[in-house]
This record gives sequence, C-alpha cells and structure tokens, in this order.
Amino acid sequence: MIKPLLAAVLCGLAAFASANAADDNWNKPVEPFQIYGNSYYVGVSSLSSVLLTSPQGHILLDGAYPDSPQRIAASISKLGFRIQDVKLILSSHGHMDHAGGIAELQRMSGATVVASPLTAADLKRGGMDKDDPQFVGSTPFAKVAKVRTVRDGEAVKVGLLSVTAMYTPGHTSGGTSWTWSSCEQDRCASIVFADSINPVSSDGYKFNAHPQVLKQYEQSFAALEQASCDIIIAVHPEFSGTWDKLKNGKPHPLLDGGDGCKAYARQSRDNLGLRLAKEAGK
Repeated sequence: MIKPLLAAVLCGLAAFASANAADDNWNKPVEPFQIYGNSYYVGVSSLSSVLLTSPQGHILLDGAYPDSPQRIAASISKLGFRIQDVKLILSSHGHMDHAGGIAELQRMSGATVVASPLTAADLKRGGMDKDDPQFVGSTPFAKVAKVRTVRDGEAVKVGLLSVTAMYTPGHTSGGTSWTWSSCEQDRCASIVFADSINPVSSDGYKFNAHPQVLKQYEQSFAALEQASCDIIIAVHPEFSGTWDKLKNGKPHPLLDGGDGCKAYARQSRDNLGLRLAKEAGK
C-alpha cells in the first residue's frame, strides 16, 4: 500500500511538470541574489540559473525557457555584471524548461556551451532523444550550433573559476550536476547545482521496464549522497528548499550543514520507489 502523503507528493511532481510546461508559472521574474561569495541566482521562479563571476569572465549554468534569456540577462545586469562577459554556459539536461533559452543566451554572450555528450546531442537537435522518459509530447527548442562536451569528473575553467561535471543520469541519460567552491573572506563553501533526478515521464512510460534507467538513478543518488555539498541549488529551486531557506533569517541561509544533497537524493529515491510500486499495482 503506497503511503498517502508520499503518493500525493509523487503525483504532485508529475502534475506540476505537465501543467506548468504550457504556461508561465515557472517563468516569473524573481530578484537575483547572492548565493555565496561569487555565486549568484539569476534564474526565474521555478527554473534555476546560476552565475559564477570573476574578473576574467563568468560562467552561467542553465538557460530556462525559450523566453527566459531576457529575464536572466536583466538579473545579471541588476547585479552589476554583463551578459557579454559570460564565457561558458553549462547545461544540466536537454529539456525545454532548462535548455530552451541556451541558444539565445549563447547568441547574446558569445559564450561556449558545455554539456555531457548525450545532453550535447539533445542541444544540437533542439529536443530530447526518443528514449527519454518524457519524449512523447515533448516540446522542441532552438538548436544550439556549437557545444563542447565534458567528461564525468572533468573541470571546466574560466580564469580562476573551476566547475566540475558530475553525471547524474536517470531523469535524462545525459543529466549533469555541477560542483564548485565559492569563498567569502577565509571561508569557502562547496556548491552543487543539482540536476533533476525525479521520476517524471510521459503517460504510459514504465520505469520498471527500463532497468538501465533504474541503474542510472542509483548512480545519481550515490553521486549526490557522496558529494561535498554545503549549499545545494536544484534546477527547480523549490525541490531543494531554496525559497524556504531564504526565509530563515540567517546570515548565510543556504548553508545547511552539508545535508542538502543527501536530502535531495533521499526525496528522489523515495519518489522513484513510489513510482515503481504504483507501476506494480501495489
């Protein structure tokens, strides 16, 4: 018997994804803010985009919806930086709500786009692969002409900035989280930009019929549980409790004692277990 509360959470995730893909609820402007040190949130209400800054140039993570780039660029400007100084754009995965704005952001900045090989293929085709759990009924997005690929565990750099790719597949086969360190005075914090690891799919898709996808999820859970993670920003910020944490009144509200990534993996593991139980008719 599926526990009612967790079942409601799982159903809510699927409904949240499908309902909001067609409207503007995820794409509302929000005030940009400092995450820690030289890391800043420049995304929209339910789609994260993070700016990592340096005098030699900046790194931007994710591009949200096709009509999000102007909002992202406005947030960057509001913080006193320029979109033209972004040298790298890093992608989490090739779904329209995270990759839809990347081509335009690349045009605006002249930046190099970086992704895992499978996500790079999605970006170049302007849509997800047919094996993606959400492929049926998916929405295409602007193709990205030039994409540099990155290996699992490889660091990409701009000046003294260094961001490391951490493959976290399952939600998509090419899913990638990104990790780095930002410092203030004599203290540094490890930050994880955590990709989606929720078991969301098109109608009719059965995760229990795809054992290779289940193995990918286990890889991702383990990677996030083992990651150095003082601060987590999930690609959907509410899934890592970002907005709630900002209300706690602490000087550095997103520092959570290192449990954020473990909690994120635990939540997603529970959701996958519920999804599999539902598919088995339990």
